[in-house]
Amino acid sequence: MVIFPGGGYGILAYDWEGTDFAKWLNAQGIAGIVVKYRLPGSKSLTDPKEVPLLDAQRAIRLVRQNAAAWNIDPAKVGIMGFSAGGHLASTASTQYNHEVDRPKDGIDALSARPDFSVLVYPVITFQDDAVHGGSRKNLIGENASQELKDRFSAQLNVNAETPPTFLVHAQDDKGVPVENSILYYQALHKNGVKASLHIYPSGGHGFAFGLGKGAVEGWREVLLAWMKETVM
Repeated sequence: MVIFPGGGYGILAYDWEGTDFAKWLNAQGIAGIVVKYRLPGSKSLTDPKEVPLLDAQRAIRLVRQNAAAWNIDPAKVGIMGFSAGGHLASTASTQYNHEVDRPKDGIDALSARPDFSVLVYPVITFQDDAVHGGSRKNLIGENASQELKDRFSAQLNVNAETPPTFLVHAQDDKGVPVENSILYYQALHKNGVKASLHIYPSGGHGFAFGLGKGAVEGWREVLLAWMKETVM
């Protein structure tokens, strides 16, 4: 499982939504690989909006390149994203073939398509109705064109080849409205993609493991059952 922590494309919640989950996955016999993807705020980037996706694609390809050495099945490489990391994961799930002009090497010949995705309170849409304004501003700017808003609204880019997806969200999420997960699920269902949507009445935003937050605390067991049925 390739993990993309959240942080609104401004920071990375590297422990809370990264290494903590990698350790938990490892305890389940699943390799957890945390990606410290570049953020668009860096002054050194020539096209900041493209860099997180480039890093996500590279990470997936690197896992496949090293699959034998790491004892990983290259046909069972999933991704997990939290909040803005969920936006990156959904973008990687729908734009895995997206190309930019750049130097390439042999690893680029490998597929960047994830075999499944796990989206945890994800940012999905950059449309005004349910947008997380901070993520949109940090990735594509305040005055982005409608074309860019559409491109980075994952629900508009789902097709029949989009990977099977597990979504979890809290109804009382005040940071990223639950409509984000609903929109993505509806697009997956419309395109015949296997998907599982789990909405808990409470938990807020950024609940991670959900410890001490009621029913949402059990979401990881639901995820493991879904993975066993769907992808393992």
